[in-house]
Amino acid sequence: MDTLWHEVWTGIYTDFSDLPGVREFTQLLLRLGLAASLGSLLGFQREIVGRAAGLRTHMLVALGSAFFILLPVQAGMDLAELSRVLQGLTTGIGFLGAGTILKREGQIEGLTTAASLWLTAAVGIAAGMGREMSAVLGTVLAFIILAVVPRVGSNRSPTDSV
Repeated sequence: MDTLWHEVWTGIYTDFSDLPGVREFTQLLLRLGLAASLGSLLGFQREIVGRAAGLRTHMLVALGSAFFILLPVQAGMDLAELSRVLQGLTTGIGFLGAGTILKREGQIEGLTTAASLWLTAAVGIAAGMGREMSAVLGTVLAFIILAVVPRVGSNRSPTDSV
């Protein structure tokens, strides 16, 4: 009976050994946590102006993008193969963003939200690839654009932005 439980435990241990040590676990946690945190900043801004794709959506897009890029990097995928993952992510997020764009009464709505989702995916990809400062810089610039630019270059109120 001991042999059976030993084999069961060995099988479980083998299945969960993709993070062989504390260093790898910390790296994964840092990158995924950073992606979700940065996505939350962009999502928070969209939420306070009343957009449908808000905090949770942006967090999930950033986290998912980081996760989709982290797994192939961990598996040792080469750059050519990784570029196909990036192409798929870009296309998939474009499809998700297209769902936020509506035409009502001759007005197009949701373009900025679609663009913010697309950029949030790029932030997640940067975080997932270990380009933490690039992810932070992209988030800061996007937040400034979303929070400040409508107030500077438009006569509309911030909640009127598309």
